[in-house]
Amino acid sequence: MATSTVQYSIEVIREEARNLVSKGIVGRQQPIYTLCQYIPAREWSMVECELESNNYLLRDRIGDLMGREDWEND
Repeated sequence: MATSTVQYSIEVIREEARNLVSKGIVGRQQPIYTLCQYIPAREWSMVECELESNNYLLRDRIGDLMGREDWEND
């Protein structure tokens, strides 16, 4: 049985956050640690390490993680 190994780069984490916000599952003002509910527990430590190495704290807002957004229909 093959196990999937997901690499959590900061861009992958940002994309996941954007998807959850766009679906209304989490809000931009919620802390980043809210994302742990949507990432498998065995993979969360990798996410934490990646966030830390990019100078994000778990108490920072999801909106800070997502950064600047470009809107196609402006």
